[in-house]
Amino acid sequence: MKITKDNEISLVKEILEKLGASEEDCELVAEATIDADLKGFTSHGLGRFPQYIISINAGTINLEDNITIEKETPAIALVNGNSGFGQAVSYKSMQLAIKKAKEVGIGCVGVHNTNHFGVTGFYSDLALRENVIGMVIANTDPAIAPFGGSKALIGTNPIAIGIPSESYIAVDMATSVTARGKIIESKRKGLDLPEGWALDKDGNPTTDPEAALGGSLLPFGGFKGYAISLMVEILTGPLVQAGYGTGVTGTASPTKNCTKGDLYIAIDPSKFGDFDEFVSNTEDFISQVRATGENVAVPGDLEVKRIADAEANGIEIDEKLYEQLKEICDDLEIDLDSYLE
Repeated sequence: MKITKDNEISLVKEILEKLGASEEDCELVAEATIDADLKGFTSHGLGRFPQYIISINAGTINLEDNITIEKETPAIALVNGNSGFGQAVSYKSMQLAIKKAKEVGIGCVGVHNTNHFGVTGFYSDLALRENVIGMVIANTDPAIAPFGGSKALIGTNPIAIGIPSESYIAVDMATSVTARGKIIESKRKGLDLPEGWALDKDGNPTTDPEAALGGSLLPFGGFKGYAISLMVEILTGPLVQAGYGTGVTGTASPTKNCTKGDLYIAIDPSKFGDFDEFVSNTEDFISQVRATGENVAVPGDLEVKRIADAEANGIEIDEKLYEQLKEICDDLEIDLDSYLE
């Protein structure tokens, strides 16, 4: 079965409205959810949505959310998300970073006391649409074992960067071989994992999603990926007064208070020189990259193709996800099937 872009947005908004979320939060969560599904990150789209419902019911997502700016300079701010929707907190934080970048050239906003926000790239995209470079990093519940270790201690710690240009140039990736959400999605679908993704609790390679969730994921690129993940943990933990290491909960455990941290950075290219020249030079470089081979890919190409396909053909909903959504909708007297094709 499938759902269209517009129907998914409407479904998410109707569910959240009935649960008492504000109109703004409904809109932001819906937009972030469909963004993930359109880009093919289904583990962070509608497939992750039932987790938010669990969090709302457990009281770990605050429906009366509003951010508090605890510290601020012309270029920097520290934000307390007050346990609101991660999507709403992140949107407001990136908008603040963009505003600062346009005023002084760079904006850097750290966030603590927030929640899972979907895909990281949704927020770097906000920046590039405003003609500024967007960078976003975050930490998560422990998922990666330190290099040479066997116990998960560091998060999958995603990184997203978006470059304003004529074409879509963006990267959104976990610092683990794969995002934890894909492990959860594989478990839900009853699928084995590819080899080389995860270790069980004893440090042995595994293709079993259940064993992987009880063990650890491997970093991408061996030691280099682990080192980047470790650095992200510091920048989104101690730096922004959020949890770190074993102190991070709530991104994979929806009934626990979320203690993760985020960092949103915006850079205004026009403060370095002429913006149009920056775009022209960027596109010239991308042309050089594409000229090196017929099948050369630029970060962002795959997402552009996936978006076009999903908008034309709809988004697949597997049977297990349908059952989860059906239970949610039945409890709220919502006709799920009327949204599906």
